[in-house]
Amino acid sequence: MDTASEAQPGGSSAQGGASLVLLCGILPTIAVALLSLGRPAAFTHFEYGVYDRLTRAISPHKPGGHVAIVDVDERSLATIGQWPWHRDTVATLLSNIRELGAPTIGVDVIFAESDRRGDEDDQPDAALAKTLREGRVVLGYAMRFDSERDAGTCAPPPLGLSIAQADGDDEPVFRATGAVCSLPELTAASGAQGFLNAAPDSDGILRRVPLLLRLGDGTYPSLALATVAAMTGTRNVRLRVENGNANTLVMNGHEVPLDGRSNLLVRYRGKKQAFRYVSAADVMQGRVPAGAFADTLVMVGTTALGTREVVATPLDTLFVGVEVQATVADNLLQRDFFGRPPHAVAIETFLVFALGVIATLVVRRVGGTWGSAAVIATVAVLWAGCAALLSSAGTFLSPLYPTVALGASLATMTVAGLVVERRRADRAGAEKEGSQRLMVQTLLSLTGIRDAETGRHSRRTQRYAHVLAQELARHPLFRDYLTPDRVELVASLAPLHDIGKVGVRDAVLNKPGHLTPEERAEMCRHPEYGRDVILKAEREAGIHDDLTLTVAKDIVYTHHEKWDGTGYPQGLRGAEIPIPGRLMAVVDVYDAVRTRKLYGTPVSQHEAVAIIVRGKGTHFDPVVVDAFLRVSPVFDELSALES
Repeated sequence: MDTASEAQPGGSSAQGGASLVLLCGILPTIAVALLSLGRPAAFTHFEYGVYDRLTRAISPHKPGGHVAIVDVDERSLATIGQWPWHRDTVATLLSNIRELGAPTIGVDVIFAESDRRGDEDDQPDAALAKTLREGRVVLGYAMRFDSERDAGTCAPPPLGLSIAQADGDDEPVFRATGAVCSLPELTAASGAQGFLNAAPDSDGILRRVPLLLRLGDGTYPSLALATVAAMTGTRNVRLRVENGNANTLVMNGHEVPLDGRSNLLVRYRGKKQAFRYVSAADVMQGRVPAGAFADTLVMVGTTALGTREVVATPLDTLFVGVEVQATVADNLLQRDFFGRPPHAVAIETFLVFALGVIATLVVRRVGGTWGSAAVIATVAVLWAGCAALLSSAGTFLSPLYPTVALGASLATMTVAGLVVERRRADRAGAEKEGSQRLMVQTLLSLTGIRDAETGRHSRRTQRYAHVLAQELARHPLFRDYLTPDRVELVASLAPLHDIGKVGVRDAVLNKPGHLTPEERAEMCRHPEYGRDVILKAEREAGIHDDLTLTVAKDIVYTHHEKWDGTGYPQGLRGAEIPIPGRLMAVVDVYDAVRTRKLYGTPVSQHEAVAIIVRGKGTHFDPVVVDAFLRVSPVFDELSALES
């Protein structure tokens, strides 16, 4: 079959590597997409962290100027007396606020017990009830969520609310079990009421507050919602259930995005005291200009130490409860709040899949380095886009899961790419080793064809060189050079040491007995002939600084050099001789005296060892001789196998 993969070596393996990298990019994307749909609780903390970082990254919107806080602060307590104040004092405060033009007053205080000062002649609770009956005041109360259901604790007026909900859907509002209200006469005198409940998330940060709660058969508004409804004249509101994650509150034709349990994601105006604060002492003592609260919703609360309720928000760690109510009211009045789209989970999951697939294809096409840069840039753009959307439209889309998908895909693709490259390098190394073996075997075959005894001698020296190199590798002077890979390389190239003899005339190469000076000179040129063969091959192949060829040249050109400098062809001395040449000198002489018959009778193992020892320090490197002596029994065994 004539296929592309067969026509190009390694084509199928390269295609397999690319498929592995692609798969390692797609699988994490799918896994994170499933996590995005399931929203495991383990990721909730990270989702909170992402939301907080985005809210801190954008500039908070300033209050609209239609909400103020009358504060029972430290100066008020010092001027008027300790808290709680007598009810007639509170009544005077509310009357003064009303006279300053406030259209609606929200009271972030619960008057659950009778004034202790009250008697038959002095009834401060009645004075407060009279002020409440004059209108424009919304009292606060607290919903209970204990195990005992008791809807009759108090009966605040419910909100006129219609709920558009499909049958079978979960209840879109949290259900309370009871309520703690102000005194019945105060509750009856107040025209409207709203609950004060606002519980932080599991990490202690208050990000959302309920606008609606259920109690018995009624649905009840928060203090902020009830106060805004009273100020704007809203009588009926409608709750539209979008899905399990989102509801929409419709007020006067305007939509307020809520979560699946009718909580509003609060858009804080900054750190604490972002609103106009007016001391209650100034209001009581007439130091506030007339009309100061015209067209202004006023929240009355306490911030003095020991009286205030403090919560943590994404922007501040010490945020008083009355300012939470003021912030929600301002959100509703300006119609400027944070919200999640009804299909936010689907949108984020789509981003996970789309960005993950795109990143996978980009990394596969342009490679790891440029692909990583592209992924990092995509993450930066994603976060910037989510921040811009939150700032401009108040729409919160979380970049968490898309970021996780991009990071996971990049990481797994990088690891897969490294594995593929490693396999490719291993294959290249194996192919190189195969080429080296083929080269050695081919050149060795040349010597075998020219001189059968020289060919056998070359193969035997390969075994000897391997044993001796392994032993030398234990010595500190040779350990750094003779690494395990280098030992194998030297042994594999050892048979080439006499390749230059193909350039020697047969009359000289095969002459028995002693050679004439001229013949010996010609024989002594075989290291040069061998080196020239390798150099020519290097030039024609365009190879430079190749370790294999460097070791081969050292073996071929220096195996007849002697430790005392009397060898040939260069007359190198001592450590000037490359390590492969020093090693091959011992191996070459040992095999020559043990097996060669052309120049004389082979000698015994004992005599061969004695010859090597006599050459210690003159012909041979002393350290190499010492190593030879330790492995000489192995040499004897290998020699016997060839006999």
